[in-house]
Amino acid sequence: MSLPTVVVVGRPNVGKSTLFNRIVGEQVAIVEDRPGVTRDRKETEAEWLGNRFTLVDTGGWLPDGGSVLDAKVSRQVEAAVNHADVVLFLVDAAVGLTDDDQSLANWLRRVSAPVLVVANKADNDRRENDRWEFMSLGMGDPIPVSALHGRRAGDLLDEVVALFPPGNDLSDAEPPVADGDHAVTQPLWNPQDVAPPRVAIVGRPNVGKSTLFNRLVGATRSVVHDMPGTTRDAIDTLVETPEGPVVFVDTAGMRRRSRIDDSAEYYSMVRALRAIDGSDIALLVIDATEGVTNQDQRLAERVDAAGCPIVVMLNKWELVDDAERRLQVTAEVQRQLYFVGDAPILKISALTGKGVNKLRPVLQNAIEQYHRRVPTRDVNRVISDAQQRQPAGHGLRVLYALQGATDPPTFTLFVNRELPATYLRYLERSIREAFGFGSTPIKLRVRKRSE
Repeated sequence: MSLPTVVVVGRPNVGKSTLFNRIVGEQVAIVEDRPGVTRDRKETEAEWLGNRFTLVDTGGWLPDGGSVLDAKVSRQVEAAVNHADVVLFLVDAAVGLTDDDQSLANWLRRVSAPVLVVANKADNDRRENDRWEFMSLGMGDPIPVSALHGRRAGDLLDEVVALFPPGNDLSDAEPPVADGDHAVTQPLWNPQDVAPPRVAIVGRPNVGKSTLFNRLVGATRSVVHDMPGTTRDAIDTLVETPEGPVVFVDTAGMRRRSRIDDSAEYYSMVRALRAIDGSDIALLVIDATEGVTNQDQRLAERVDAAGCPIVVMLNKWELVDDAERRLQVTAEVQRQLYFVGDAPILKISALTGKGVNKLRPVLQNAIEQYHRRVPTRDVNRVISDAQQRQPAGHGLRVLYALQGATDPPTFTLFVNRELPATYLRYLERSIREAFGFGSTPIKLRVRKRSE
């Protein structure tokens, strides 16, 4: 059973993301005092008086006649409403009823879910009285709130949870039973023990990240447009796979800070970097028609510093039809991204889906490596063999070694004296090759005997 879904809708710039953040209790969605900042659906879990539910923020809905991008944002809103248990129809009490409000109300009357009219920006008693103008919508008594200040937000949530369908308590739900006629794949991780792995899709603007994201999750969850910067926030979706659940995260395109002159783009970049730091694996999407740029290289360095494995996705490969150019692009990846080691390189077309099926076994292998734990005796055997093949010299020696953590694999070396950086890289390479860690980053921590 899934949690009940509450969807926040309204025309642009009525405060949907502000109310979303207020209900969630933290600054999850990007908020700015201008229309069109939110474009994709953003979902997160919320709770009120013991009632858990999924809250969905949406972009501003506009009637027919807007731009192509506006139309795509509106289709995202409609898709979210079609799966809603409760709809919060947000209007602006400070502005009053508009033609766009009336058009959206006409459409919402046809949906099956209950709709609550929420008069936002009712910051005082006078503004609360202005809400009665919205009675003409014929959708019940408007509920006054101030999303910015939290005024009457609790009253609104009381009305919301009262509309939830019965039987949403998941505490006594039985686990699913496997079909005896089909083999059950052993999951690489137990969802009850650890959170599902998070796979962030990162890259420069307009390289096809949202197209790949939609392809992987099997639905149009992100707005796709050929205008750079279409995606503003980090959008995550849980996908069930035979190996277990995986969370795919679509992020905004990242440019150099010197080229960012828009506050919304700056916050988009901050959210993207935060998504990278919180992910287990990163899919670095590169436009194969342009090859590896300096910004691609800097992004790879940033992901590598975060300590998660990288899978290089050469997107739009079908547009590179010259054999010599294909060899050149492949060589560029190996030369300019040398520091990511044995990172897998997949040549795909997110638009047509060609080559995307190759990602699943690569992800499976990367997740297994990321969570791998090596017995202490095996670690010491590899370190001992490495020191016999190539001693550090000058009496320097690793006395004992163990793996102290996973995600990423972290090894602690107890030494008699400080080891040179070059020798540490040699030991890291020995560990990587012995246990097949591939492109997974490995951390080495050195402790002197005196410590």
